[in-house]
Amino acid sequence: MDTIIFMIFRRMRQPLLVLIVTYAVAILGLTLIPGQDAQGNPWRMDFFHAFYFVSYMSTTIGFGEIPYEFTDGQRMWVTFSIYATVVAWVYSIGTLLTLSQDSLFLHAVTERRFAYRIRRLREPFYLVCGYGETGSELVATLVERNYHVVVVEILQERMNVLRLEPLREYVPALRGDAGRPLHLLEAGLRHPLCAGVAALTNSNDVNLKIAITTKLLHRELTVICRADSHDVEANMRSFGTDYIIDPFDTFGIHLAMAFQAPGLYLLSEWLSGASHQPLTEPVYPPRDGVWIICGYGRFGKAVYQRLSEEGLKTVVVEATPDKTGTPEGGVVVGRGTEAGTLQEAGIAHAVGLIAGTDDDVNNLSAVMTARTLKSDLFVVLRQNQSENQTLIDSVHADIVMHPSRIIANRIRVLLGTPMLYDFLRLAQFEGDEWACILLSRIVALVSDEVPDVWELSIDDEAAHAVWTAIREGSSPILGDIMRDPRDRRQTLECIPLMLARQRRSVVLPEPATALKAGDRLLWCGRYRARRRMEWNLQNEHALSYAMTGEAVASGLIWRWIKARGLRPGSVGRRF
Repeated sequence: MDTIIFMIFRRMRQPLLVLIVTYAVAILGLTLIPGQDAQGNPWRMDFFHAFYFVSYMSTTIGFGEIPYEFTDGQRMWVTFSIYATVVAWVYSIGTLLTLSQDSLFLHAVTERRFAYRIRRLREPFYLVCGYGETGSELVATLVERNYHVVVVEILQERMNVLRLEPLREYVPALRGDAGRPLHLLEAGLRHPLCAGVAALTNSNDVNLKIAITTKLLHRELTVICRADSHDVEANMRSFGTDYIIDPFDTFGIHLAMAFQAPGLYLLSEWLSGASHQPLTEPVYPPRDGVWIICGYGRFGKAVYQRLSEEGLKTVVVEATPDKTGTPEGGVVVGRGTEAGTLQEAGIAHAVGLIAGTDDDVNNLSAVMTARTLKSDLFVVLRQNQSENQTLIDSVHADIVMHPSRIIANRIRVLLGTPMLYDFLRLAQFEGDEWACILLSRIVALVSDEVPDVWELSIDDEAAHAVWTAIREGSSPILGDIMRDPRDRRQTLECIPLMLARQRRSVVLPEPATALKAGDRLLWCGRYRARRRMEWNLQNEHALSYAMTGEAVASGLIWRWIKARGLRPGSVGRRF
């Protein structure tokens, strides 16, 4: 606010001085020029009447001459004053209109309104810094899951894209440098309802500064940062950054899992995927043969390391090895889009191709050229821009690696269902056969869409009825809250993936497991099962019906029926 006032006074200083001087001269002239009263006696206007007359003269001249008719000298002075004040007003209003269109002034006003809106927020929100490919994916995902988001973006073009996005709710956004503490504070960094910060700009240095600023000004906040440099990651960890996501290393780990345990890889894809998306098909990357990696940048290095650890033979194709460096096995110089380069790399004996440059056109060209030379290749394609989704889909790659989507999904899971990563970590000890059995159970529930994944805490807020029953000495079990509240003989379409109790976690707990206050449960299944389970969790009568098969007579009519020993059909359907 101080900035806006300063800009107004600085720009309007001269026009205001002109107005003041003009009016002062007009008033002084009226007091000095002699006039006549009603009897024709000499009379001079006092300052009060002069001020009053000049004041209404600026808007109209229809009030007449007061308190007596003017002499010719007074009328000449009034005529001069009228034109002088009109010129002064035109000059002042013109300057004010110019100020109202000044980009710097408009930006200051926008910041003021934005800060005021953020201060008035009454629900928890996440602060997303950077609205590029990754930021847009994350914001859309969080809004879809009913989280509130505030965005800080430095480029006006991306701000315009945000305003045009068909999101379910309005997302406040500030055009500013997220690396400046002032802009982070305006965006609500110290707001008591700020739940976390995601630093997703395309600059490692800016992301590092965001992490440092957050931990210094609001240490309790969860900070998630994007980083593609191991040195920057180490620096971020030294300041206590909660989560650091490198999309290339993350994909390398997933690709290694696809080689080692295809079932676990598919389970991870299904459970961490976006809701309402079709289920992906299982993939089986071949191990016997040569893999060609086109591009030895950050992504190429991460994939090369993972494939080498798997004992696979790889050939790297890179157009600028003097900039990216070369692996131990050497490099074939080229982009991978030319048939000659691929033939030199041994495409005839290859079983897989990884198109991993930072240019979607080159990646698509490399895939099409390689398939022309050998049609049965297993293809891993890197997608850099979301706008190329149609082209990427037309290639039908076996695995598509989209860095922005990987980061967005990872952050969504970390914020919404952090237990999922603990479950996937424990699932690795169960084996691939176990994962395949669980996949078949999930398919039987959800058919062809990605299952909904959610967490549940047995406490007074999330499960009031269960929590109350435990405190009163009852022993509800896991199977009770899985019953359909309309017909307890039916089981809801959901699977309990993990039970966390104190420091102990149980994967796929049995329905007979007794529930205790403070338990945390991870579920997957249909969305409607999650909604119906709310009845068992929150409604004491529904929980009683699920546990005993009998409905509590809560209303006057139901108590009257029960008192007379009548049997009113399927009582449970009233829930």
